[in-house]
Amino acid sequence: MYSRVATWWTILRICVEERLVYRGDFALGTLMRFLPIVTQVFLWTAVFASIDEEGIRGFSRNDMIAYYLLTMIGRAFSSMPGLASGIARQIREGEIKKYLIQPIDLIGFLLLARIAHKVVYYAVAVGPFALVFFLCRDYFVAGWPDPGVIAAFVLSLVMAFMLGFFLEAAIGMIGFWFLEVSSLLFVYMLFNFFFSGHMFPLDFLNAFLPGWLQPVAHYQPLQYLAYFPAAVFLGKIEGTDLTYGLMAQAAWVVFFIVVCRVAMLRGFKRYSGFGG
Repeated sequence: MYSRVATWWTILRICVEERLVYRGDFALGTLMRFLPIVTQVFLWTAVFASIDEEGIRGFSRNDMIAYYLLTMIGRAFSSMPGLASGIARQIREGEIKKYLIQPIDLIGFLLLARIAHKVVYYAVAVGPFALVFFLCRDYFVAGWPDPGVIAAFVLSLVMAFMLGFFLEAAIGMIGFWFLEVSSLLFVYMLFNFFFSGHMFPLDFLNAFLPGWLQPVAHYQPLQYLAYFPAAVFLGKIEGTDLTYGLMAQAAWVVFFIVVCRVAMLRGFKRYSGFGG
């Protein structure tokens, strides 16, 4: 047990050091991600200035901008750039066979690499995040929520990370059956764009969906990547709805852990590597 923990700790430490090698490029890329904030503030200010209503489906202009800032945090936890395509590429190019002959779990290794990536990302981004939220503090009209809501918000962010990882890893495992998953990833990103709540609250989207599709949108897993944590922080989800929401998010995490594991084990059985 101790040797296994020592192995995983060594892998995590190496992954962090690998990220820090390119810290200059990493820091620049991280800072550039904050530029769209200015565009979104101007966009939603213009939208609310052009309508007569004080708010849209319970969201005022300040709520909307605060929501967008919070979804940035949710997306920072749950986004896994290059994970699925990287798994499919390793399968296609035969690199995956090293996990068959070495005593290292593929999913565990990838998970530690992503944890290292997030640790370095937040070490770099905590300053800009703090500055942005300080400058935009007036948009949070209700102020800081109570400690219970903050705890639920943090828990939802951690599960958003787990959900985003295992969901995209499961898509990458499809590479055992289809060597190219780019088109599938494009479809996934398209659905993610609308149903995660990244661009606007799902309350807006539900108003345009047909009645038979609204229950599907209500229970689909993508909402827990961005919409759900932001709605929890803003107090849009509370009481029993908050409890059920956290339980549903945890259930989706477990579901995709099982799917990812089963896909990997079945994929290993059909995988063939030659040469090298």
